[in-house]
Amino acid sequence: MKDALAIHRWLLAHQVHHEIVRLPRPMTCAEDLPEAVSAAPDRCLMVTVLEVATRVGREVVIAFTSPVSAPPPLGAVGGVLGVRRVRPAPAHVVNAATDYASGLVCPLLLPKSLPMFVDDRLLDDDDPVYDDPVYTATGERHTALALRVLDLLALLPGKMVDLRAKGSREAVARRH
Repeated sequence: MKDALAIHRWLLAHQVHHEIVRLPRPMTCAEDLPEAVSAAPDRCLMVTVLEVATRVGREVVIAFTSPVSAPPPLGAVGGVLGVRRVRPAPAHVVNAATDYASGLVCPLLLPKSLPMFVDDRLLDDDDPVYDDPVYTATGERHTALALRVLDLLALLPGKMVDLRAKGSREAVARRH
């Protein structure tokens, strides 16, 4: 399993300014980050690993990085990707696909074979404070990673996607 030390070494090798934050109490999942680091939920990131069924019936595992405050809606992911079914991956699939502990997946150092998507809300125009750190899990319960969002986005190999109102279903009355 990957851990904070592996992430730290990799970031040092890429000359990226970052901080490994020691947490006052252990996390059980990335959703615990805002409370653990005393940061706003939109400044804390999580990686959601999903199993999707393509139109030709093939099962694929994908990863999705988003703010803790706005996890990716499964319907919107299905609509953007054009797949038949989207569901959260079980813990053993997450562990095998990412080499991180389930629930504590860091968006860095993921296998190249794992398709990665990034929620474009990370670059929110209403909050253009790119020098403030964002926090993410490190695969360990007692640490978190802090770095600038622009540095993180420069390192992520994933495709930016817009999930706003995609795949949502609204009832619309028919006009007479």
